[in-house]
Amino acid sequence: MSTIHISAAPGDFADVVLMPGDPLRARYIAERFLEQPREVTAVRNMLGFTGQYQGQRISVMGHGMGIPSLSIYATELIRNYGARVLIRVGSCGALRPEVDLKEVIVAFAAGTDSRVNRHRFLEHDFPAVADFNLARRAVEIAERRGQPVRAGSVFSADLFYMPEVARLHETLVRMGMLAIEMEVAGLYGVAAEQGARALALLSVADNLPKGTGLSSAERETSFNAMIGLALELAAEEAAAVAPAP
Repeated sequence: MSTIHISAAPGDFADVVLMPGDPLRARYIAERFLEQPREVTAVRNMLGFTGQYQGQRISVMGHGMGIPSLSIYATELIRNYGARVLIRVGSCGALRPEVDLKEVIVAFAAGTDSRVNRHRFLEHDFPAVADFNLARRAVEIAERRGQPVRAGSVFSADLFYMPEVARLHETLVRMGMLAIEMEVAGLYGVAAEQGARALALLSVADNLPKGTGLSSAERETSFNAMIGLALELAAEEAAAVAPAP
């Protein structure tokens, strides 16, 4: 049955769901890449679609901005609609000058200043890590496609406009972080809590040390390399989790 945040009917979502933050990017992915896409939810204009890609049933659902918003949609997709694999396809800000705009980052792990995973983990530090097989296969698919990617850790911030931002960025770079964004640590916490598998693929929208970035229109439509990688991974996963005939 539908939830208060998702109006889809039982069975409307596939086992594997791509999750961009922007619902317009969800529509773009569905209309540009999926065959026979069908809108399955539009509550609060948070759009969700299901269609076919390479013969496999795939869904795409927006999750909004920040860990609290993502956590609502990820939890309900898993708990109420049976999603088994969630792949975030989002944007990030590079923390290092050598990381170019539109590069793709495979986020193996995420640090955060949010307390949500501490709430889940009895106030202990939770290791917010991707599903190993999803991350490994994403890198393997990228290599097969001849598509360069960077694999490493990112930081999920609760605030977009942060105090002491220069000090924070300096610390993140020193600790080996590639980029900063707002959701990955929450996604990995929800997946662990709900017994699902998750991975984040991030396309660089800003280079923070250089002060360069993409326009809002480019952020909606220019991440095709990341989307193609995510869809190929999603199709392989959908085939792997499909029940035997």
